[in-house]
Amino acid sequence: MNFVNHRSTTKGSAARGDAAAAGQLRGVLFFPVTPFGLDGEVNVEALRAHVARGASAGPGAVFAACGTGEFNALEPGEFETVVRVAVEAVAGRVPVYAGCGGALPLARRFAAAAARAGADGLLLLPPYLVSCPPEGIANYVEQVAAATALPIIVYQRNNAVFTPETAVQVARLPNVVGFKDGLGNLDAMQRIVLAVRGALGGKPFQFFNGMPTAEMSQLAYRAIGVPLYSSAVFCFAPEVALAFHAAVEAGDQARVDALLERFYAPLVALRNKVPGYAVSLVKAATELGGIATGSVRAPLVPPAPKHVEELKRIIAAGRALVEQPGKHA
Repeated sequence: MNFVNHRSTTKGSAARGDAAAAGQLRGVLFFPVTPFGLDGEVNVEALRAHVARGASAGPGAVFAACGTGEFNALEPGEFETVVRVAVEAVAGRVPVYAGCGGALPLARRFAAAAARAGADGLLLLPPYLVSCPPEGIANYVEQVAAATALPIIVYQRNNAVFTPETAVQVARLPNVVGFKDGLGNLDAMQRIVLAVRGALGGKPFQFFNGMPTAEMSQLAYRAIGVPLYSSAVFCFAPEVALAFHAAVEAGDQARVDALLERFYAPLVALRNKVPGYAVSLVKAATELGGIATGSVRAPLVPPAPKHVEELKRIIAAGRALVEQPGKHA
């Protein structure tokens, strides 16, 4: 493996960790891809360039080795390398969160590796895809949280489904600082938001939209009190991601509608053509931007050449909208 010898900058990490623990994440959240070389190993230099470029564009935080970063395809040693390189590349500018999840013993190992690598917090993904009740998922979160001092954002998706009661149960844990939704059931999420906010009092806590291409659903999530969201688009077109976020914040509905209609909706239509394209297309688009990302790991598949050509046209359309801010219609 391509391991990097690095001693974490404790003071800088602690400062970012304080902000993360206080629930102070803001702006567009950057979820970098994990580049692989021709030999199939993590391409450390490409990763460093990718994260540094993204951090320079001004995200609110960096989430390394998460869904877009193919957490599912990384073994613990690779994972630690990815997180450490991301921390180095960010250089204290914003908080760095790392993915975590899988079987309970592995989740504890990933949490420990993230701490050694200097991460400021964890995004706790679902465990192995076995059917389980909400009480079992809550117990899983409790056991991972007990094994780390890092702040944790809990990710509801796939088999990790919470009730308002179990969401409150995990939100009360001292180091759980956020709840991210990837299910898209707005009625259920609204009840979770209300229950958690009502139960926590003054504890800093944040809610996140974790749907694929989250910009498509962000207006709806924002309406139920979920202002933060993941942006895979930030990987390859940060100017588009930032323009959309700014338009939402400013209430510029014409600009929001133009970006949704001409960029995000076509991107989602392309994404939906093949399972796994939510990651594969982002990786291909990042490579189009000059970063040697390599291919995705199995079981994902790279996009077909005709889909890459379509992706190029979609990206060009998005950038054209940003370059002509006065022309929305």
